[in-house]
Amino acid sequence: MEGLPDLPSVFTPIVALREGGDAMARAVAMAPEHGAGSLAWVRSWARIEAAVVLEPEQPLAAARPALLAAMSAFADAAGAFGPPEVPLTFDWPATIRVNGGVVGGARLAAPPDCAEDAVPDWLVVGIEIRFADVADAEPGRDPGRTTLFEEGYNDTSPAELTAAWARHLMATLADWQARGVRVVAERYLARLDPAVSGGARRGIDPASGDLILQRGEQQQRLPLAEAVAA
Repeated sequence: MEGLPDLPSVFTPIVALREGGDAMARAVAMAPEHGAGSLAWVRSWARIEAAVVLEPEQPLAAARPALLAAMSAFADAAGAFGPPEVPLTFDWPATIRVNGGVVGGARLAAPPDCAEDAVPDWLVVGIEIRFADVADAEPGRDPGRTTLFEEGYNDTSPAELTAAWARHLMATLADWQARGVRVVAERYLARLDPAVSGGARRGIDPASGDLILQRGEQQQRLPLAEAVAA
């Protein structure tokens, strides 16, 4: 099975796991010792699974939009490989759909004892995406789910998409640092399913990553902290 394409030197160490491995768990285990840039990924033909360790400078609440950055980074990475007419959209907060079918999503982990107003020693963001069905899978068995391969991502591989996601993640985080979290919010909201807001104006609270829906004078807040394990 192919290895991971070359990545910038910021990614070190890079740990490849066998099929059935848990990239998120491995990255969390690596975080205290190896720190930012540690990357774990799973060698698999059927799925994309990878996780990266970050070391934010903001308190946990303000750093949690790293999850949204991971989502947008995958969308940007996948856009270079899939049919341009096939939509890639998000369900709040971390589900990814392609052509209306769920293909996977993103995850976030932080030290379990980290307070909302404390700067975490590390964060881990990861993705888990179905690339192709296993050989004995029944086509169309679940109409609400799909795979990238089924939707036309035929000229790439999980390893190539993993590397592309990692590169786009670092670029997205660099934009965040240079221009503020608004950049991440705009890219995420551009792909958020309109059904989530029901016509309301949408925004991301920079202090928490919460989704804010504004209908006239009525405001609804969908907390990011309650939607992900931190």
